[in-house]
Amino acid sequence: MPENAKRTRNPNGESTIYFGKDGRWHGRVTVGVRDDGRPDRRHVNRKTKAEIHSAVRELEKMRDAGTVRKPGKRWTVKTWLAHWVEEIAAPHVSENTIDGYRVAVNVHLIPGLGAHRLDKLEPEHLERLYKKMQANGSAAGTAHQVHRTVRAALNEAKRRGHLTKPNPATIAKAPKLDEEEIEPYTIEEVQQLLLQAGKQRNAARWVIALALGLRQGEVLGLQWSDVDLDAGVIRVRRGRLRPRYAHGCGETCGRKAGYCPQRESVRRETKATKSRAGRRPIGLPEELTALLREHKVSQDRERKIARDLWIDKGYVFTSPTGEPLNPNTDFHKWKELLKAAGVRDGRLHDARHTAGTVLLILGVSDTIVDAIMGWEPGKSGRMRSRYQHLTGRVLKDTASKVSGLLWGRPEGPGSGAQNGN
Repeated sequence: MPENAKRTRNPNGESTIYFGKDGRWHGRVTVGVRDDGRPDRRHVNRKTKAEIHSAVRELEKMRDAGTVRKPGKRWTVKTWLAHWVEEIAAPHVSENTIDGYRVAVNVHLIPGLGAHRLDKLEPEHLERLYKKMQANGSAAGTAHQVHRTVRAALNEAKRRGHLTKPNPATIAKAPKLDEEEIEPYTIEEVQQLLLQAGKQRNAARWVIALALGLRQGEVLGLQWSDVDLDAGVIRVRRGRLRPRYAHGCGETCGRKAGYCPQRESVRRETKATKSRAGRRPIGLPEELTALLREHKVSQDRERKIARDLWIDKGYVFTSPTGEPLNPNTDFHKWKELLKAAGVRDGRLHDARHTAGTVLLILGVSDTIVDAIMGWEPGKSGRMRSRYQHLTGRVLKDTASKVSGLLWGRPEGPGSGAQNGN
């Protein structure tokens, strides 16, 4: 045994250095308290006394800085993400949010990075994954969603002491997002859509989207208790969620859960709006009020035809048996409407952009626009800039006003040019 290598007992909590029977120097450092209340003593060993002193001092510095890894099995990216998404995130975020997290984790992050140790993950690993995703056909927005997901997961790992170095996702460069240029439908195109919608079932559903700018979930979540036809007002209180199903057959049908003949719904149909601004009353144009009255009569007729098959849940827009409309089915109906009306293809959310543009054309005040669209005060300015597009009509009117000011031309279309000095 080397000189002065005899092991002595130090006061509780102090670090210990001793020479072991294995011919190596050992050190033990108390870095905290375990979950069961016992001291968390960490062990290091080195060949020489100088090396063990250096290792012990380094561990003490990490303890004092709060960067010692928590005890237990080392996490891999796969095991941490799987634990985070189901045990930590799922109980505390909305259904739509957790759906996005699950896709990012199970489809992209675990297959791409799962084998890395959590504490060895580097920003470059993430950046290479994003680049590979886009090379394989993923949109920049998808890669950006993956980036936001892993950043949230690693922030949680750091808060819990499983990641002691800086979060690599806060250092990695996220994919660049070029904001998509969205062209709203013109007034003439809206009129074509409304004309065609009048020939279809649930016509008022499309009128509400194009005239009032409600989100898809807000329209499909409307119930008759939210509608006051006498006052000409609807109240937005909730949004329709995308359904999720589980097998009711014990997975013997050989189909996906959503197509199982005995499928069982495992998700609530609606959720409350995510903000106070989203819960809002909206005035109805007279034509839309009349259309909703007609819709109510048609629904009563369907109820009588369906008889015992009708499931009365109070929704404004339903299937022929009273069930709330499936958002996916609703999306395909929108595509069919565009085609039937002879209008260019577009997203369902473009109807909301169109409604915002109509409000701009009408010169509606910002406060009223915010209330109708359901925007929070702190975000309203940015949202208006995204949703309200300068149409040809607005641009022409503005140009006419500039002409009147600089060249003395009268405002308004059709005015003739005047000579100026």
